[in-house]
Order: sequence, then C-alpha cells, then structure tokens
Amino acid sequence: MLSERLVTSVMRFYNKSYLAQDPIELDMMPEPRPGNGYVLYAHVPFCERLCPYCSFNRFLYAEPRARSYFKALRTEMRMVADLGYDFASLYIGGGTPTILLDELCETIDLARQLFPGIKEVSAETSPNLLNDETIDALCERVQRFSVGVQSFDDALLTQMARRDKYGSSEQVFEAVRAAVGKFHSLNVDMIFNFPSQTMAMLERDIELVKATGANQTTFYPLMVSPKNRRQIKTDIGAVDFERERVYYDTICDGLAPDFAPGSAWTFSREAGGMIDEYIVDYEEYLGVGSGALSFIDDRIYGNTFSLREYETRVAAGKMSVCNRGMEYKGKARMRYRFVTDLFGLRLDKQRFLQDFGIPVERGLRMELTFMKAVGGIATDDDREITLTHKGRYLLLVMMREMLAASNDHRDQARAALPPDEKMLLFENRQQCSTHLEECLAAS
Repeated sequence: MLSERLVTSVMRFYNKSYLAQDPIELDMMPEPRPGNGYVLYAHVPFCERLCPYCSFNRFLYAEPRARSYFKALRTEMRMVADLGYDFASLYIGGGTPTILLDELCETIDLARQLFPGIKEVSAETSPNLLNDETIDALCERVQRFSVGVQSFDDALLTQMARRDKYGSSEQVFEAVRAAVGKFHSLNVDMIFNFPSQTMAMLERDIELVKATGANQTTFYPLMVSPKNRRQIKTDIGAVDFERERVYYDTICDGLAPDFAPGSAWTFSREAGGMIDEYIVDYEEYLGVGSGALSFIDDRIYGNTFSLREYETRVAAGKMSVCNRGMEYKGKARMRYRFVTDLFGLRLDKQRFLQDFGIPVERGLRMELTFMKAVGGIATDDDREITLTHKGRYLLLVMMREMLAASNDHRDQARAALPPDEKMLLFENRQQCSTHLEECLAAS
C-alpha cells in the first residue's frame, strides 16, 4: 500500500533525530512540573527464555541477580519520590516482572505507599507463570494483567523459542482461560505478520483469543530493529510489510463485534478499558530500572543497560539515567501529540489549541491534509479528530516504526555492554562460544 510505504519512510527519516540519544552525566531526573500528570514505568529485565525477536533489555534469569536488582529498583523508586513525583498509573514491564513474585509484590506495595496517586497498576507475565500462586498474589494488586502469548500455533511458538519453556498452545490456552475474571483487564498479547505465519494460523489465533474469554487483546505487528530484521530474514524469512495490512484487516474483522478497538492495536470487550500503550493517556512518563526510557520535559532519557552499572549508581545515591535525547520543540512536539493521541483513536482539538496556541489545522497542515487525502479521517469537527479503519492502520504503522527505531537504540546499548554481562544474553555454551569467537575476530 502506497500510503503505508510513505508513512514508513517518513517515520524512519524523523526517528533518526527524534529518538537519538547522547551520553549525559546526570545524577537525578528533572523535578516534576506543577500540574503535569505522569505515569511510572518500572523495568524488570529477566526472562527464563530470551526470544530472538525481542530487543528490550533482558537477561537470563538467576535468582540472586534478580533479588539484588529488585532491591535496587525499590531504592531508585524512593529517589523518584524524594524529587516530588506522584503518579496516576504504574506500568511494570520486562523481561518478565513475575519472575520473582514476592519481590514484585513488595515493589508494587512500596510504589503505592510512595505514590498515593496511583489508581491502576499494569503488569506483564509469561504463560507458564500464570498460575494460582501468581493470580492470588496479584489479583488485588494489579488491575491490568497482560499475558505474553504471541501465538496459539505450536510451530510458531517453536520458531519463537517459546514452546519448550512456556508451554504448548493447548497449555497456554488453558492457563489464560483459567485466569479469566480474576483481573479487571486480562489482556492476551499476540504478534502478527511473523514471516512464517500463514493466514490460517492467524485466523485460528483470533478464534482462540475469543474462546479464552479474556476481555482484552493486543495484536502487535512484528516490530524488529534493522539488526534483528536481517537476522530473522536469515533464520526464518523476510518480514512482509505488504501483507501486514491484509492481516490487520483480518484481525479487526475477526474480532468484531465481540471486541472494539481501544487503540490502533488493542481491542476490548468493554468500552473504555485500560490499554497497553501508557503514552496515550499520559504524555510524560518516568522510567526506573535498567534499560527503561523516560519522556520528561519534552526529552527522552535512557537508563543504563548494564546491571552492574545500574546497581553501582543506585548504591551511590544516583538514578540510572545515562543518555538524553533532543528537546522536542514546535513541530516535533505537535507531531508527538498527533501520533500518540490518534493512536488512542481521538485527538482533542481544544486541548491541542490550549497547549500549543494554534489549531491543529495550522500547526500540522501537511500531516492532516495527508491523512484526509488517503481516507484516514472519520470525524473532523470543532471538538475532535477520529480515524477510519484505514487511519487506524496508518497509526499502527507510525507506532510500529517508532518502537522499531527504539529497538535499534536498544540493540546498540546491548552491544556496548561489558563482555561479562553480554554472557548473560546467551542460553548455552555454543552461543557463548560463537560470541567469543566473534569478539576475538573483531579484535
């Protein structure tokens, strides 16, 4: 689709500068600005299995390492409280946040003590950890619980290196179904447009998501950094963006009328449910933990990927931020609002005018003209702009490219890790040996 290719090219051009970060010496994040709303993101970078397509900061799980990390994470949260922050929402991502359940519960409880404004908590888990112990511990602590299913097809799960660790499609399905009704929002995380995924596989995934009884699902397009895109092409096959729109149409049609869109890629049985991308509801967010990102005072900040550096900084009374991006000014700030608001399916024109001093029609004339020309706008009146089905797909493309570009920066940060910490990214001796040979060859 021509409009998809154009949006992809434009986003890749702008993301090079918008998402770039430079090293910075900074002991603390900036203090909160009066009247601003914030969300707190906490990162737990440990998994029992490292999925080959995932670029988030994650290391192989070992209990002593993870317990030490959780302790440092709570210390960093206290630093944030001392700066004067409060939050309306807490999102805990990873990695696998439920990898150490007692530590996670202690962290959530502390967050609610430090930040009394928290009204909702979101957390992620893996299917093998979605059990009675996890549900009993978190059902009163977590309002939105996301299960990383990815697919109900055993062949795809095997290619994703998930089936042997997280269970077969039948086991995953039964685990999700058993958790239905235990959380305000039980979200099933799925991936579509994996190179070897067929239409039949996708249609079966859609039917099984509905059959679980879960009240929310998120279908992410495969979002890989340029490095991982090349690796996946070698191992499995090229990512086909031409069929992405066809698969997206199939998802929307297959989930309707049981599920309605809550964002460009999240669908809920009930209107107004919590969605996965917290940047839609909260423009500014502060990230704690190794590898977390923040968007504060119109800048992106990045935390160190090194576990050792993370704990060393926190022990010295410093936060973990080590990189900072350009300041979003003028058009850049307006474009950020345009993407995040419309990803959530509605741009408030009065709020835009209040925040930027000019109407969106003047501030983003070219962007709005394009969206109208390709049939992406459903409503454009004095109050709001909303999207057609095609418009939702184009916003999915914009977010896909934004997060893929972030993954590229994560790959670079991972490549800069000290050699001993890089060893924590490999699951067996053969992978370690291959990596050592590559390092020796490069030197």
